[in-house]
Amino acid sequence: MLEILVATHNNNKRREIKSMLRKVESVKVMSLNDLVVQPPMIVEDGKTFRQNAVKKAVTISRFFEGLVLADDSGLEVDALDGKPGVRSARFARTKATDEENNAKLLKLLGTTPKQKRTARFVCHIAVAKDGHLIRSFEGDVKGQITFKPSGDKGFGYDPLFIPEGYEKTFAEMTPGYKNRISHRSAALKQLKKELKKIVKEVS
Repeated sequence: MLEILVATHNNNKRREIKSMLRKVESVKVMSLNDLVVQPPMIVEDGKTFRQNAVKKAVTISRFFEGLVLADDSGLEVDALDGKPGVRSARFARTKATDEENNAKLLKLLGTTPKQKRTARFVCHIAVAKDGHLIRSFEGDVKGQITFKPSGDKGFGYDPLFIPEGYEKTFAEMTPGYKNRISHRSAALKQLKKELKKIVKEVS
């Protein structure tokens, strides 16, 4: 049985990743709560999603014998020059609520017309073992920002984001449906294709 630790304190992210990996044979998904020795708090000071994901995965892999998977993800809005980007979770302030971040985003966009409210969700996933990066993967999904929140499912900016080709926000979709088309799903699909190779490399 291969143990993969999902290195995040975000329960929503962990739930999504665990759900997406549940059909992978001989894999047991672990969380930070399963660690005997808790790792130090990691400052996400990277300038890119990849840098933050790699830092988390490599650091925490020193405290766990199996593979460690870390994700960094966020929203990039074209009209805001790519903001909130790597600061997506703390856009309004440190430890901001989802509602505060959404409110700030809508305020900054103001009356920006629909055709100019384009954006993309980005997810970078890094896999590490024993303090060394093994692989990293990136997935994204393009879409538009709405004029007001809609839907009570999902988390983060989900109530404001309508993926390209759809009429509902992520927050209006069932978790199972969102997980099939999301940025995190795109990155994890790449990981799952490489998983057997990764296991051979580290075993």
